[in-house]
Amino acid sequence: MPATSKAPEARPLHVAALVALVLLLVGAAFWWSRDDAPAQGGGDVPAGSAPSGTTASGPAPESRPARLPRHPRVVVVSVDGLASYAVTAQQMPVLTGLLEGGAGTLNARTAVERTVTLPNHTGMVTGRRIDAAAGGHGVTWNVDSPRNVRPGVPSVFSVIHAAGGSSAVFAGKTKFRMWDRSWPGTIDEFVVDEDLAALTNAVVDDLEGTRRDLVFLHIGLTDATGHASGWDSPAYDAAVTRADDAIGRVVDAIEEDPRRAAQTIVVVTADHGGPPGGKDHGDASALVDFQVPFVVWGPGVAAEDLYVLNPDYADPGDAQPSYDAVPPVRNAAVANLVTDLLGLGPVPGSQVDARQDLDVQAGPGGRP
Repeated sequence: MPATSKAPEARPLHVAALVALVLLLVGAAFWWSRDDAPAQGGGDVPAGSAPSGTTASGPAPESRPARLPRHPRVVVVSVDGLASYAVTAQQMPVLTGLLEGGAGTLNARTAVERTVTLPNHTGMVTGRRIDAAAGGHGVTWNVDSPRNVRPGVPSVFSVIHAAGGSSAVFAGKTKFRMWDRSWPGTIDEFVVDEDLAALTNAVVDDLEGTRRDLVFLHIGLTDATGHASGWDSPAYDAAVTRADDAIGRVVDAIEEDPRRAAQTIVVVTADHGGPPGGKDHGDASALVDFQVPFVVWGPGVAAEDLYVLNPDYADPGDAQPSYDAVPPVRNAAVANLVTDLLGLGPVPGSQVDARQDLDVQAGPGGRP
C-alpha cells in the first residue's frame, strides 16, 4: 500500500520535469535560430537539399561542417565594363585574390548578340540569351526606357521570391529600374545610386543588418569612366581600382562575422569589356569587348580554374562561340548558378546553365 499511495505524488513531479526540459530545449532552439531567420519571411534552403518552395533545416550548430555553408547566401557583383586584361594584382588585388582562392576564369563570355550593359545584365538574372525570337529575354535597348522585359520571362528574383526568399539589388545606373518594374514585388530592396561610395555603404549596411538569399551589386563607375576617358586609360585604371576597393569592402563585411563568412558565396563578373584607348564597347565580334571575368569564391568553392573544373565546358580561346557550340562560361550563367547554390531549380525558360551543371567545387556533385 505505501508504494501505491506514493505513486500519484511521484507522477506529477516526473511530468513536470519532462515539461520543463521540453520548454527549455524549445526556448534554446528559438533563440539560436533567430540569427539565421530570413528578414523577409523566407526560409533557409541548404544547397541541393530542398526543392523550390520548400525549406529544410540544417544540422545542429555543434555539428555544422567546417568547410561547407549551412545556409548558402549569394552576393553577386557585376563590374560594368570590366575588361579581363584590367584584372591584375596591381590594379585589383582583392579580385585577383578571390580568383586565386576560388573557382574562376578571365576568359568567360558575354552574350553573343550584343556587348552592352542592359541586355547582358538582364541575361545574368534570367539565364537567357538576348534574341527574343530564339527564346531570349528580348532586352535589346541600353538606355533609360519605359519598356520592360517581355511578359512571361521570369528571373532569379522571381524564383527566390516564389520560394519564400529575399533578394536585393544595388545598381549604379538608373536604367536598372526596369528590373523592379519587370518583376514587381519580387525584389525586396532596390537601390539606385551613381555614387559608388554611397552605393557600397548601402550594400554593407544591408549585409550587416538583413538576411538576404541574394544581393546583387552593379558597379557602374568603370563603364562610365571608360566612355569618358577611354578603356585602359589612367582614369579607367583608377576606376578599376576603386571598383576593387568596393569589392573589398563587401568581402570585409562578409568576413567580419564568422557565421556570415561561413554561409556566403561571392560571384564577380562583368557585362562587357572595352578596347584599350577606345570609348565604345559595341563591337560584338571583338575579343576585348566580349571577354569578361567570372569568379566564384566562398566556403566550399574549389581553388581551381573553372574550365578545369568543368570539362563539359570549353575554353573558347580568342573566339566567341555560338549558342549551338560546346558552351564557354558565360556571364548569363549567374542566374542558374545562384539558384543552384540556394538549392532551387533553374529559372524557368532559361537557356544558359539550364541544367545547373556549372561546377564550382571539386569532387562528387561539384556543388558547395
